[in-house]
Amino acid sequence: MISVRKVATAACAVALLAGATPVMAKEAGDLLVRARAIVVEPDESADITVIGGDASIDTSVMPELDFTYFFTDNIAAELILAVTPHDVTAVDTTLGDVPVGDTTLLPPTLTLQYHFMPRQQMSPYVGVGVNYTHFFDVDAAGGTVTDLDLDDSFGLVLQAGIDFALGDRWVVNADVKKVWINTDASLNGGAIEADVDIDPWIFGLGVGYRF
Repeated sequence: MISVRKVATAACAVALLAGATPVMAKEAGDLLVRARAIVVEPDESADITVIGGDASIDTSVMPELDFTYFFTDNIAAELILAVTPHDVTAVDTTLGDVPVGDTTLLPPTLTLQYHFMPRQQMSPYVGVGVNYTHFFDVDAAGGTVTDLDLDDSFGLVLQAGIDFALGDRWVVNADVKKVWINTDASLNGGAIEADVDIDPWIFGLGVGYRF
């Protein structure tokens, strides 16, 4: 039978071990660098001239790097860097489903965040900010669409996430963002034009280190 003394001794040992591993505290002046795997899931819609229909944009899975600087224990700014490639199709048009082309998005994003419980092991946060999206490597699909041009975009970003501390420096992070991205698309030298809302949800999971 396990004695009360042995149970008490084991409990004390666990407490000492827990105390020996400090929990990360988010503090003014800290720089938290995270690497995430992200799923970019467009919530797309489009108004297309001449042929009508809507837009379909595929989901992309990519790495992301972000830098979070703490002005106070609770308030921080986060710069998010990633690129995401996507294939675009015009669907339900008078010509049926028409492959439009593919492009890569460079969407640097800056958010201002409020971190709840910055000295606890689990510290959630919310953020709001702005996004600038640059479209590059734009290639028309060929066939019906022989030329494709996409305008860059400014938009709003909303964010929520949580950091789970692994000791004094490392964290595991989960994050979700809603980004509003709108582009004016010109097909075949302007013969067909489209007002396209991409508006992706971005789901991220990764690790971070506090400097």
